[in-house]
Amino acid sequence: MEYELQQNWDKILEHMHIAFSISDVVFRTFIKKLNVYSVQDNLLTILIDDTEIGDSKSFIQKKYSTFLAASIEEITGVHYQLKFISLSELDPINRENKTKAPEVKRNIPSNINPNYTFDTFIVGDNNDFAQAASLKVAEKPGESINPLYIYGGAGLGKTHLMHAIANYILENDPSKRVVYVTSEKFTNEIVEAVRGSNNDHSQSLKAFREKYRENVDVLLIDDIQFIIGKEATQQEFFFTFSHLTDSKKQVIISSDKHPSTMTTLDERFRSRFEMGITVDVKAPTYETRMAILRSKVDQENIHIDDSILDFIASNIISNIRELQGAINKVISFSSLCGKEVTMDLAKEALSDKINPDIKRPITIDYILETVADHFGITVKDILSNKRSSNIAYPRHICMYICRELTTSPLAEIGNKLGNRHHSTVLHSVEIIENKIAENDAETIQNIDVLKKKIDPQ
Repeated sequence: MEYELQQNWDKILEHMHIAFSISDVVFRTFIKKLNVYSVQDNLLTILIDDTEIGDSKSFIQKKYSTFLAASIEEITGVHYQLKFISLSELDPINRENKTKAPEVKRNIPSNINPNYTFDTFIVGDNNDFAQAASLKVAEKPGESINPLYIYGGAGLGKTHLMHAIANYILENDPSKRVVYVTSEKFTNEIVEAVRGSNNDHSQSLKAFREKYRENVDVLLIDDIQFIIGKEATQQEFFFTFSHLTDSKKQVIISSDKHPSTMTTLDERFRSRFEMGITVDVKAPTYETRMAILRSKVDQENIHIDDSILDFIASNIISNIRELQGAINKVISFSSLCGKEVTMDLAKEALSDKINPDIKRPITIDYILETVADHFGITVKDILSNKRSSNIAYPRHICMYICRELTTSPLAEIGNKLGNRHHSTVLHSVEIIENKIAENDAETIQNIDVLKKKIDPQ
């Protein structure tokens, strides 16, 4: 029986993934880490490799044991009682003595964070396309995608991805000349270069152009939106950008906005940006937030109960930076007080961040996640091109509520909801408005319930 289970294990897990609509991030982070440990009569012991995912035994047992048992029975025809055991329980010394791989010394520019790598970037439904595009650029800079334009709100991981690209390139080819710069520093350098001189061939301008055009293989500029509107900076950037892309040198740009929503953006920039690929990083889903918290707990080699991580992940939803700050604060608070991390301690530590009396900001990402949860589908389903009624109807509802509860223009709503045209959003809004006008009871109830969830009075 054990041999049959081993032979069919990947098939069993994949069946569980699809049949019970388990999100990709949960499947990759938790489910794929499960293995058959032993079989005795009808008792199957499942091994959890907690060296990679941290203390997750109670979480997996509570949420996924029924799904796993059903999937095993579906594939093998045998009903097993399941028992879970962690690797650290079998070999506690192994966990304590786990050593880090020796660091490889590389010529990394001082403004590139060596800790921001693809290995430390938690992939979820909110950022998987951006991660995949970033990795492809890192593997073949200047060849496949140029430029790469990454956009999304503050604290969602854009800078992490840019540093990950830089680190990957330098690790695999130390000879590459990689330059990472914020738009503020880029602007300041241009101002210094042109100050006091109208001579286009002045030494300071020549030095600037050599730095960013001639001595660069990969240029990464963070927060490009701050350049837009500054005429001299914008013009110098355009010529630098054109020179590098025409020379097959890689350009990676980040911004908080899609190019189409930047009304002051010159048309020549839009056409240049469209030469490559534009990818967005959205607010993390619940599963991604839990994976981020577990990763941090595992790094710190401490135990924090699942209910506490759930409390943090359920209340801090829009920003990865805030999420990481919250778990850091709980850990520090526990250390300073000399107490173990309990729910009461976590609530006390985060009282300034998580307060039931503080109204949660209503954003497109927040509405998107609430609608997906209400209809029992994933955010990825809403953003997809699926047209089945169980997906299309929630998508229409989502667009309608975004129009109702936010001040975002139709173009921004469309970009956030799968890079759709503003006319598509308008069409969806009209569909829901017509249903309301026709007194469609289901639609009216769904809208009412969702509005109360999103904006409780």
